[in-house]
Amino acid sequence: MLKKFAVLFYSIFVLSLVSAQHGETSTASVAAPTQELSEKDKVSKENKEYIDHHLLDAHDFTLMVDKDGHHIGFPLPVIFYDNGFHSFMSNSKEGFIHGETTEVDGSYYKLHHEKIFKTDATGNLILGEDGFPTNERPLDLSITKSVLILIVVSIFLLVLFGGMAKSYKKSVVPTGAARFFEPLIIFVRDEVAIPNIGHKYKRFMGYLLTVFFFILFLNVLGLMPFGINVTGNITMTFFLAILTYLITTFSANKDYWKHIFWMPGVPVPMKLIMLPIELLGTITKPFALMIRLFANMTAGHIVVMSLIGLIYVFKNVAAGIAFPFLTLVIYLLEVLVAFLQAYIFTMLSALFIGMAVQEHEHEHHAAH
Repeated sequence: MLKKFAVLFYSIFVLSLVSAQHGETSTASVAAPTQELSEKDKVSKENKEYIDHHLLDAHDFTLMVDKDGHHIGFPLPVIFYDNGFHSFMSNSKEGFIHGETTEVDGSYYKLHHEKIFKTDATGNLILGEDGFPTNERPLDLSITKSVLILIVVSIFLLVLFGGMAKSYKKSVVPTGAARFFEPLIIFVRDEVAIPNIGHKYKRFMGYLLTVFFFILFLNVLGLMPFGINVTGNITMTFFLAILTYLITTFSANKDYWKHIFWMPGVPVPMKLIMLPIELLGTITKPFALMIRLFANMTAGHIVVMSLIGLIYVFKNVAAGIAFPFLTLVIYLLEVLVAFLQAYIFTMLSALFIGMAVQEHEHEHHAAH
């Protein structure tokens, strides 16, 4: 089972590698304030900009920012396609400095809210009505911060569970890391897969274990103070939800589709009314998975950083005592949420799959 889990995890990683870049979209500020901001308003604005930046993906990995505002970290590979492939490190002479124009092979590009836009020599960005640039965007295949974390987590899980699979060949008694992770695996099997899917649960254990530990480790890394926000990236949660949708759809039996397209025991006029509603329901299920994980993880990041930012807004003893305490409480709650969201996503995926594969028994009553 662990071998299948490792193989399936690798497949998911390869597909998600391309899709997990730049899920968030921020609108540009199009107008300068008409009057000078107060000191408190300036700090509030700086806090908001920092939070927005923290939630975004990035073409470099920042570990910390010193008191002069210099970012301390390491560069990442920038790879994009525009009349051919272009690649360079983000700190090279062609590298992108936020707000400045970069020339690459005679063309000009600009990084705006961590998105690469093609511009003219002056670096002009044409803003649309929504405040977002309408300039042409090259195909960005960069190894961004989110992709780097996906690689790290994927390698870690493959090594971890690959080693566990080998250890079970020697002895069924868990040793090392297996002592900690075996109860979680049994929990997913006994409390998630079997109750929701039934006797066919073994077919889907590989996927359920994969998605549970994948989300769990990404959520835990998201609690680190390095701006790691992969599960707060709606592109990533969309991809995971699509996987559940595809597995549900292609595993569904004829009874499942019969209940969607032509519900048994329901009058024909009602069948015609219910048909589009049932079809819409097959789409709203993965949509709920996507939004639930994205919204909960993003909201947690925003609340924690907002509470920290309030210390600098009020700048008094009460704020210096109250807000760090509240931050600690919310942070501990976020640790619980990290586990809870992995469980909920896995449980709902198992529920949707179980609805698709279960056998329906219909009683037919003879007319008198």
